[in-house]
Amino acid sequence: MKTGAQLYTVRAYTQTEEDFARTVKRIADMGYTTVQISAIGKEIRPERVREICDENGLKIVLTHSDVNRILNDTDRLIEEHNILGCDCIGLGAMPEKYRAPEWIRYFAEDFKEPAKKIAAAGKRFMYHNHNFEFQKISIPGYEKPVRIIEYLMDSFTPEELGFTLDTYWVAAAGGDVCDWIARLSGRIPCVHLKDMAVEGFQQVMAPVMEGNLNFPAILSLLEKTDCEYLLVEQDTCQGSPFDCLKTSYDNLAAAGYR
Repeated sequence: MKTGAQLYTVRAYTQTEEDFARTVKRIADMGYTTVQISAIGKEIRPERVREICDENGLKIVLTHSDVNRILNDTDRLIEEHNILGCDCIGLGAMPEKYRAPEWIRYFAEDFKEPAKKIAAAGKRFMYHNHNFEFQKISIPGYEKPVRIIEYLMDSFTPEELGFTLDTYWVAAAGGDVCDWIARLSGRIPCVHLKDMAVEGFQQVMAPVMEGNLNFPAILSLLEKTDCEYLLVEQDTCQGSPFDCLKTSYDNLAAAGYR
């Protein structure tokens, strides 16, 4: 498993081509070898994104792409991922309308064709979870309420839909991270690693191995799955996001993951 950086962590510093190049160099200097492209400036062309990453020895392994492009501009989005050299096309979150019991069944109807196109192109449509996917809701066709994530697992084949399992959000939902790694094995080529700490009664995101999640167990179990890329992400940071990424990398490297 290779350790990478989810650039959403440093999104404030990737909105222009110049800042993107500066940030990518800093990421590479930390030791990272892979990145996820997310929330960068829209005017930065895919060709330049690839060139800048190549110059710094960073492989692009995953994106979070605009939902409207996934649905309505699938072919061109696939072409852009070919330019990026990236095999995983990610959705950062389910649009809010689909989260309602009366509308969730339309998620599979709407995304099935794009998912099949992506798979036919030799790539994989990837879904990134938060905590709401672990809510149980009543869905037509099910005898009892089921979790949204279970509905997604049932509605797409593993080839059509992979999961970017996010360790923090599983824990925030009250789930067992190791249990969900086991349940999603075969569908998790990429995972998001972030830790959970507490300040009083408040849960806060923390660099990997600086909080309370059982990362020795998590990493050991991931080694037994199809996981290829450990992508460090911290949506919010206590201090500099660059420092958070560096701390996470150093902790993972010390544990043998680079």
